[in-house]
Formats: sequence, structure tokens, C-alpha cells
Amino acid sequence: MIAGREELFELSQTELSSKFGMIDYESEILPFVHTDYYEKEMGKHLKRRFVSFQKPFDPEKLAEIKLFTNQLEEKFSLQDNRQINLDPGYLSLSKLVLATTKDYSHRIYLREGIYAEVTLYYQDKTFKPYPWTYPDYKTKDYQEVFSQIRQIYLEQLRVKGSGLYFLLRRHDKESGKFYS
Repeated sequence: MIAGREELFELSQTELSSKFGMIDYESEILPFVHTDYYEKEMGKHLKRRFVSFQKPFDPEKLAEIKLFTNQLEEKFSLQDNRQINLDPGYLSLSKLVLATTKDYSHRIYLREGIYAEVTLYYQDKTFKPYPWTYPDYKTKDYQEVFSQIRQIYLEQLRVKGSGLYFLLRRHDKESGKFYS
């Protein structure tokens, strides 16, 4: 979430949790300083917060969720200017995927004007960027946020004893070992 007014985070989180369930992670408020892309529409001194939800969703619903967050952005708009930017995504054990309305060469079309982008990948116990990864997502602060969310997700999978945990890992047939 990106906004100039912190109260918009709380209002949005209330709306999001009523739709997607309990929030299990909320980052501290981080300065949004790596681009001025949103300043004309949303003003200066923007801030960012990340949240994750206890109940995972099926990745095939990413476009539907982005369409919902677009409606939420409109709800909080003033004079046709967004006051908050909501870009949903999902984190698996191996990657972070974001939804966007902007097409580009590395993005995959989902439906109804929504695209998906693999923004970070997980390797050697850390998240790593691609050449197209937004500059803020390359920072240590953001990568720590995603590592914390990944750890929560991993613990949820372990507690549930879910076979999904193994499905999300790479299996080496020769050695019989699984790798994240």
C-alpha cells in the first residue's frame, strides 16, 4: 500500500480484512522515496506499508483480487485522484508475484487488463531481484519484510502438516531431496 496519509492504511486494511480475513503481518510504515511516479496524483511524502493475510489464496484469483483493490482505490479517491495505491500480490516459498494494470515485456496477461509480474525470487536464503524489479523492492528493508512473511507462511504450512509444502519445493529425483 502506498499513501500520503497513514489513516488510509488503516481504512484500507479494514476493507481488505473484511474481504480476505485476518491480517497476520503488518510492516512498519516505510518511506516511499525511490520514485516520484505517484506524486502528481497522490502528493509528496508518500509512505508504504505491506500486509499479509493469514488465509492464503489461490494464485489464479490474483486478477480478481486486483480488480477488487482497484475498486477500493476508487472508493478512497478524491476528485478523480487516487489517495492510496494497492498492488496485491502473492508470496510463495520461491517467489513474489505482483499484479498490475501496466503491460510490459516481462509481464503476463491474466484477464480484464490485469497482468502478473514475478518481482523477486528466493534463492540461497534470500529474495533476489530481476533487472525489472522496482528499485524499492531491491532494498534490504523490503527484502526483510518479504523474508518475515515467507517465514510466517512456512510455519503455517508446517503447522498444518500440509502436503502443499512439498508441492512448493523442488524435488531432486536422484538424491530424493527437496529444495526450496
